[in-house]
Amino acid sequence: MNIWPTGVGRVVLPQTDSTMKEAARVAASSSFPQWILTLDQTSGHGRRGRPWTMPAGNFAATLLMFPDEPASKIALRSFVASLALFDAVAAVTGRPDMLALKWPNDVLLNGGKFAGILLERGANHLSIGIGANLAATPDTALVEPSPFPPVSMAHETSALVTPEEFLDVLAPAYANWEHQFTTYGFEPIRTAWLSHAARLGEPIRARTTLDEHHGTFEDVDAQGNLVLRQSSGALSIPAAEVFF
Repeated sequence: MNIWPTGVGRVVLPQTDSTMKEAARVAASSSFPQWILTLDQTSGHGRRGRPWTMPAGNFAATLLMFPDEPASKIALRSFVASLALFDAVAAVTGRPDMLALKWPNDVLLNGGKFAGILLERGANHLSIGIGANLAATPDTALVEPSPFPPVSMAHETSALVTPEEFLDVLAPAYANWEHQFTTYGFEPIRTAWLSHAARLGEPIRARTTLDEHHGTFEDVDAQGNLVLRQSSGALSIPAAEVFF
């Protein structure tokens, strides 16, 4: 049985432009954490402002938080959210073997992109946006070409779950990992994330805004950076697009 986390609000909107934008609006007059879910998101976005389209039945939600911590620590919550998503999908589908976590903030299901995570900081708040293809995949003409084509939970696993039901599993999962993070720091989060990491120990490419680096995916360091092992040594990369 999933127990909703104490002290965390739950808001379900029939429609909004973006749960991230809604969280920013709510943050101006709120001081407690809350999940904001919408059943119809008309103007969602992902990393670097990329559009995130949402077919009916898919999941779009933002966790609004007010952490009083350094920016470097706040940024590590992308890993916390990834682990929560992993646990929630595994619980709903019973297929953890089909899941993998792709650095820095994607969840893969059967090798395709199932979910993405976006962190945005405001003047006094943090928004953790999560989009997940529960019921259907977006039209490929509406998404950026990628070696990780979008996949849906319904198609890949035959599991049918509503956005509200998924939130009721995801919120307790996130609360569990958030407790681990605030109590014990990043190390247990890092260790757990690496145990589910896609292509750990294998050759990958990491493309930054200026360069493309080739090497073996060796680790994620204490700052959340991707660590590539190259012939010249280990290279830590704070931000990049990863390709297998």
